[in-house]
Amino acid sequence: MEHQNYEQKAEQDKYNVALSKYDTHLRDEDVQAKVADFIANKVAGNDTLEVNKFLFNCIDLTTLKTTDSEESVLRFTERVNDFEDQFPDLKNVAAICVYPNFAGIVSQSLEVEEVGIACVSAGFPSSQTFIEVKIAETAMALHEGATEIDIVISVGKFLSGDYEGMCDEIEEIKEVCGNKHLKVILETGALGTAENIKKASILAMYSGADFIKTSTGKQEPAATPEAAYVMCQAIKEYYQETGRKVGFKPAGGINTVHDAVVYYTIVKEVLGEEWLTNELFRLGTSRLANLLLSDILGKETKFF
Repeated sequence: MEHQNYEQKAEQDKYNVALSKYDTHLRDEDVQAKVADFIANKVAGNDTLEVNKFLFNCIDLTTLKTTDSEESVLRFTERVNDFEDQFPDLKNVAAICVYPNFAGIVSQSLEVEEVGIACVSAGFPSSQTFIEVKIAETAMALHEGATEIDIVISVGKFLSGDYEGMCDEIEEIKEVCGNKHLKVILETGALGTAENIKKASILAMYSGADFIKTSTGKQEPAATPEAAYVMCQAIKEYYQETGRKVGFKPAGGINTVHDAVVYYTIVKEVLGEEWLTNELFRLGTSRLANLLLSDILGKETKFF
């Protein structure tokens, strides 16, 4: 029994040692001040046609409704196919994001090679189910054609200090994903503080996340610029420590073009130009696609 307790303590210490390499003692008011400065002084300069086109190409076009059906998801996918024909001069969205049971229908009907198929998985949006179910659901989504997986951390485990439990789950799911991208959602609105968001970001990356993502969009508050700033700082420090580039995805509550430009600005200012690619930056949204397209075309457009 003593040996078992020692092993558990060693595992938990491993995560505290990992966290000790980073500055996690953040003050929320400092983060707010930094973000306010970016918004006041940097955002306007990024509100351009070229940036809007880039942002459109970073969208994970998302439908995660209780009312989704094979028919509605098929229509959703066909709009992405149609976009290619109707707007040949514009780059398409980055991915279509659906529930796992719709991966097959998207995979069979999507005709655009460069658009990924993202599935939320592992007990989304609460992450409250058995690890065996999380792994099975992820494996089934991949088998059906998913090329990217979005999961939520076990927020309860994190908040109660069970870093080992939270990280073990991410590691096991990443193992199932193999070379397919795993996006790990922190549900920043539930984490409460900049310090918690920084710690959760580092632990998620340490456990194999290819992307860290703000929110499910199912809980308020969803994405915020403050959470984005902390997560991007964590990505930067993690890259400096390990040499591994992790992507960033704000999602939930991105309702205007201005919102999207704010997130673009934070990525540009904190992480730099090399993160401004849809391999490392995504936007989880459904309504933003039409708004960006309207701005790009100079007239109100409801295509999706």
